[in-house]
Amino acid sequence: MDHRGGEETSESRFAAYVESLAGALGHADRVAPLKAYCTGLILPGERKSVEPMAARVDPGRVQAAHQSLHHFVAKAEWSDQALLAVVRAEALPVITRQGPIRAWIVDDTGFPKKGRHSVGVARQYCGQLGKQDNCQIAVSLSVANDHASLPIAYQLYLPEAWANDADRRAKAGVPEDVVFRTKPEIALDQIQAALAARVTRGVLLADAGYGIDTAFRTELTKMGLTYVVGVQSSTSLWPAGTGPLPPRPWSGRGRPPSLVRRHPEHKPTSAKELAQALPASAWHTITWRQGTNAALSSRFAAMRLRPANRDYWRSAPRPEEWLLVEWPQGESEPIKYWLSTLPADTMLADLVDQAKLRWRIERDYQELKQEIGLSHYEGRGWRGFHHHATLSIAAYAFLVCERSRIPPSGPRSAALLKAPRLPRGYRPRGSPASAGTPCRQLHRHYPN
Repeated sequence: MDHRGGEETSESRFAAYVESLAGALGHADRVAPLKAYCTGLILPGERKSVEPMAARVDPGRVQAAHQSLHHFVAKAEWSDQALLAVVRAEALPVITRQGPIRAWIVDDTGFPKKGRHSVGVARQYCGQLGKQDNCQIAVSLSVANDHASLPIAYQLYLPEAWANDADRRAKAGVPEDVVFRTKPEIALDQIQAALAARVTRGVLLADAGYGIDTAFRTELTKMGLTYVVGVQSSTSLWPAGTGPLPPRPWSGRGRPPSLVRRHPEHKPTSAKELAQALPASAWHTITWRQGTNAALSSRFAAMRLRPANRDYWRSAPRPEEWLLVEWPQGESEPIKYWLSTLPADTMLADLVDQAKLRWRIERDYQELKQEIGLSHYEGRGWRGFHHHATLSIAAYAFLVCERSRIPPSGPRSAALLKAPRLPRGYRPRGSPASAGTPCRQLHRHYPN
């Protein structure tokens, strides 16, 4: 183990970390490329695709290193789930030293792509671009506390056109058991697997892309999970003290009616209408955390009510939940809505604090893409896409653990790993003719 002055170093901890992951790979000859690949992801560099990483980690034999890393990520048959399980086992005890897990965060992220051959690529909404375009979408589940967060599950969303195209599936190596599933369905599978693995539970957080799915929310409750999920302003709700009409009286013939009812003069209200009808006294300014330059605060209100979506197919009203609404001062109408099954005695500030914890996944994706290289994979196949993502998460987990070792007053400038000197004149394939703006050097002291 590498030590300096008798003290453990980042390099020695990294070596031990890689050694702990190696058992999930199945073959001893995969340990070296595992270490090289994770090293390449952590080291500074504009691109974290295979070729430039090979040059960084083994500048004396770039071609051989390239072939080794390419085979390891695109061809080798090791389990993403098994490796992520070890990453979780290594990282979560370190993360929770600073506080218990507070949230499970469901989200998805997009990767803009040209062409149509990369696995799962289709014209669909891409959050990174803020519009419909050619991209891949992956769904993830993360765990978070007040100090750190980490993805623990990750899977590509396969659009229906791809799922039903046998030729494209075969060329991309899509496993036979992968069928079309919606993003909420993928997320529910990830949540079920986390429960089976006995990951410490947290409040489930998700944006409106998941929260508007009534079946998704219903399944969370069946699993025994509490949630705070985004919904749309048009979400139909029964205000407190109201609900659907009871089943029609039985006429004495046939089967007794069992479904609750609505009536033109007795129907639910939209979340927006309910929020706009609240008195001024219902709105309170809440500060939920310190931002980069100032404390983050806004106006919020919360009320108890019952979700109404398709409840006319139910024999009883849905249970009461919280509706949390954000309406910043100066805006013409509310901008965000959440439904939550947190207890009825939850304070408004605690509702806001829990809902806003979802920001951590946005920070994770930003760092995973821009610094670790999650979005830099250039292969087209299913296996390579997921192997690269798993290794990116493994590298990021080590970075998160290293950060957690530094007290708030600690130094902020030491590099994590040392990079070998690149061959003179080396420029990876696809690089611009002139040097671009370098990626910010990644180090373990970068503040959370």
